[in-house]
Amino acid sequence: MSHLSYLLFVVAWFAIAAESRTHGIEPDRSKLPMELTHFEGKIGETYKESESDWQGSVAAPEGAPNVVVILLDDVGFGQTSTFGGLIPTPNLEKLASRGLKYNRFHTTAICGPSRAALLTGRNHHQCGNGFLMEWATGFPNYSTMLPKSTATIAEVLKDNGYNTWWYGKNHNTPDWETTVAGPFDRWPSGMGFEYFFGFNAGETHQYYPVIFENTTPVEPNKSPEEGYHFMTDMTDRAISRMKFAKSVAPKKPFFMYFAPGAMHAPHHVTAEWRDKFDGQFDMGWEKYREIVFQNQLEMGIVPKGTELTPRPDWVPAWDGLSDEQKEVYTALFENFAGFFAFTDHEIGRLLDAVNGLPDADNTLVIYIVGDNGASSEGGPDGTLNEIMNLNGLPTVLSDVVENLDKLGGPESEPHYPVGWAWAGNTPFQWVKQVASHLGGTRNPMVVSWPARIQPDDKPRDAFLHLVDVVPTILEAAKVPMPGTVNGIKQKPLVGKSFLASFTDPGYAGRDSQYFEVLSNRSMYQDGWKANAQHTRPWRQDLAPGNWDKDRWELYNLAEDFSEAKDLAEEHPEKLAALKSVWKEAAERNEIYPLDDRGSARIAVPKPPVPGSDPNSTTYTYYAGATRIAEPAAPPMKNRSWTLTADVTTQGTETEGVVVGFGGVAAGLVLYLDKGTPVFDYNYFDDHTVVRGDEPLPPGDSTIAVAFDYAGGGAGKGANISLKVNGEAVANGKMQATVGGRFGVDTFGVGEDSGQPVTNAYQPPFRFTGEIRQVVVEVE
Repeated sequence: MSHLSYLLFVVAWFAIAAESRTHGIEPDRSKLPMELTHFEGKIGETYKESESDWQGSVAAPEGAPNVVVILLDDVGFGQTSTFGGLIPTPNLEKLASRGLKYNRFHTTAICGPSRAALLTGRNHHQCGNGFLMEWATGFPNYSTMLPKSTATIAEVLKDNGYNTWWYGKNHNTPDWETTVAGPFDRWPSGMGFEYFFGFNAGETHQYYPVIFENTTPVEPNKSPEEGYHFMTDMTDRAISRMKFAKSVAPKKPFFMYFAPGAMHAPHHVTAEWRDKFDGQFDMGWEKYREIVFQNQLEMGIVPKGTELTPRPDWVPAWDGLSDEQKEVYTALFENFAGFFAFTDHEIGRLLDAVNGLPDADNTLVIYIVGDNGASSEGGPDGTLNEIMNLNGLPTVLSDVVENLDKLGGPESEPHYPVGWAWAGNTPFQWVKQVASHLGGTRNPMVVSWPARIQPDDKPRDAFLHLVDVVPTILEAAKVPMPGTVNGIKQKPLVGKSFLASFTDPGYAGRDSQYFEVLSNRSMYQDGWKANAQHTRPWRQDLAPGNWDKDRWELYNLAEDFSEAKDLAEEHPEKLAALKSVWKEAAERNEIYPLDDRGSARIAVPKPPVPGSDPNSTTYTYYAGATRIAEPAAPPMKNRSWTLTADVTTQGTETEGVVVGFGGVAAGLVLYLDKGTPVFDYNYFDDHTVVRGDEPLPPGDSTIAVAFDYAGGGAGKGANISLKVNGEAVANGKMQATVGGRFGVDTFGVGEDSGQPVTNAYQPPFRFTGEIRQVVVEVE
């Protein structure tokens, strides 16, 4: 017997043995982890009087389904063709034809909080994710530090005999905990997932992603020029592991959480996909909404009598735009549509693989089309550099026009303008982040489970929320929510299983749910909904304060699907009652304190890397220290600093990156070009390059960059001095510097991992000499 044959025999034997481990005795699943299965053999003085009986881990309940949860990012209710939109999603439509569409499913209006609610079955404030990790503050409900008392669905299923895998976006690990120092208990691998392949941030560059496999940083296996795209990579890996697992243990169910970075910016896709939409949105955003709304009515996505909400004052009329504006705005949305069509194609490959499984019929697929509504974070004009937008710098349309040839490619970080976000949320008001209104919180959902669901063209209209997904999966798997996990008492689930809706079209769903993000707040109860809109997503610099001055609106969703008729003046007693209910929910769900600060919260100091010295102003690194998240890297913005590198080179034969920080959008890098030191500061594609006049001498050298910040606030100028062995060799001057963040890329020594800071080299451009140490001293 060959080694491979023997290995397969052993694996199959253990798989067979695992099936009989429970011996017909139902285990106590109320506490996790569970003990090994009961020993039912006999122990005598010797083996001759004894009977063996293998113990093992508890298996999943008989008939427990495979579960695939797909979660897209930043998708509007009126974008997919499946729900009446103008972007074709044939694979989503195919899944819907085998299952059910849901038209009253709700999210939190922002990504990280939505994902926390989805994974835990608790409201986002209850599990420390009141807002995003980059905006974290030192309150338990806003720290983004998921507590042990809110175990994830993966933790529960893993200990109940499931395989558990996570692919794609993880925006639920505080970024100061995403280094090699950990701790790793708030990484996917510490939250019950046996395997993770993805990124720890709100977004990633699709051509140069910051990828981790479990807790180890890994790099793409090919370059963008060779056809690399993260969406394809994660899909390939998901299909491969799923098939492998079913080959080895075909009867063991799995839970797959498939969370692409799509459709979050940057919208990266090839011209092949983008060109399919050339000219298709020339009608503009008002006409887009009219067409989509009619589609939705004809398809039954929205009920008869629904009204299309009017254009707000923060969206300009399309006919009043200049030709230049129309050119840029349509190009950016065509690019988004191409990215979406490509994403649907890739998810189609995953779903085809699921359908090829031996137990495909017993696979529950829950496809949530967006973790919030369409995003307006591209600002009024959209952008080719969304990191610049997030730093509060305006887009110059003429610059975009000159660089449209880069659209969707590795050198761009594109996002469409506010008007297309509004159009994408047809027929609702508002957009992502605005939790007060359905444009921020209502997303399509499609569910398929051939063994249990008969397809139905008519959408299910139960009022549902992300917190309802965990209870539904548990009921489907016949697994209870344990009272304790790893000895820690669990907060009760607040969600309610909607499994009954699979067979009952009249299932009503939740009778109550609160919403809050950045002080945009709402209360739903028994068909009525009270809304208070407070902040605007494209004005992160604006914190209105004065919460008591917010105007509350009132809608009867039982009769007004789109929130088109404000009834606040007609029913003041109902509005007052709902406002009171919201305050009760705020106390019960740990919402307070309200905080409407946007960019100011980004500037709130975050905890240091665990185990580091929080009072230190000196940071020492060695070669190989890579993929360090920006908040865990040296604080090199809005202050003076000195970077000193001790290196050994061979003159002109030595090249490569000494230190790289950031990437395509913005960043800084110190590298050697044929032995000559070069410092490049990328200020949103405006490069200040300070270059030495000759190569380093062979042997040991010290390279230093002295960055003398002008002061007077954030993002001000600086003088730069490049020194070799203590002697100044070049100087530079900047009028402005990056005041917020360089973006989603990282800090590293010895290479420029991921995105290149400059196109002067091809990443990772590893240093070919020796780096003894790099010291960064900050003032």
